[in-house]
Amino acid sequence: MRTMALDVGDRTIGVALSDPMGWTAQGLEVIRRKTIEADLARLREIVKEYEVTQVVVGLPKNMDGSLGPQAEKVLVFVKELEGTLGLPVVTWDERLSTVAAQRTLIDADVSRAKRKQVIDKMAAVVILQGYLASRS
Repeated sequence: MRTMALDVGDRTIGVALSDPMGWTAQGLEVIRRKTIEADLARLREIVKEYEVTQVVVGLPKNMDGSLGPQAEKVLVFVKELEGTLGLPVVTWDERLSTVAAQRTLIDADVSRAKRKQVIDKMAAVVILQGYLASRS
């Protein structure tokens, strides 16, 4: 019952996976976006390799809870993902996940250059950890 979480942006997709028991979240990688086909192909490979059974996608809502242009793009991506993977895909409110990830990295004394490379992966970890915590 491994769950994969995605932090979907215009240029990158942060990917995190749960452990097989669904208790903890670990960052896996940052996918540099090329085409929708290439992005989905890489996600299919991850699903197969790690035996993912469910996908959680961060939905970037505005602070008032409304959906802005970026959230609309993510919802289009979610539809493509559902059609491609054939797995349950749920959205998760990701407000402030990047801020939380940034704080964690700063607290860990990670350099600015290194933070830039891993922030999307860490945001996916924050999204997944929030989702997993809500289920227990």
